[in-house]
Amino acid sequence: MGDKPIWEQIGSSFIQHYYQLFDNDRTQLGAIYIDASCLTWEGQQFQGKTAIVEKLSSLPFQKIQHSITAQDHQPTPDSCIISMVVGQLKADEDPIMGFHQMFLLKNINDAWVCTNDMFRLALHNFG
Repeated sequence: MGDKPIWEQIGSSFIQHYYQLFDNDRTQLGAIYIDASCLTWEGQQFQGKTAIVEKLSSLPFQKIQHSITAQDHQPTPDSCIISMVVGQLKADEDPIMGFHQMFLLKNINDAWVCTNDMFRLALHNFG
């Protein structure tokens, strides 16, 4: 891991931690957000740690498993990290679905937190 730029190391570690929490206990995700954080989930907007955790905890499935296909990380000019994830998820007994997710990570008080999070299933409904 030492040969990767630091932003890739931080981004990859964050992604691993995020999906481990999401797949095992979504209620614990509050630790990675702050009160100023924003989430866009399938076009719905949520602001603040409490609203985000309420949304993620209330998603209509009992168990979920994410599989990451690819992830890309970039440093931003203001010392943040932007991360894009492409993968697949399986919720309960539903078919496997593709998804895309983007995170903006910021270092606050020596901890990396997610200030912005955007999620979309990779569905193409042309009706």
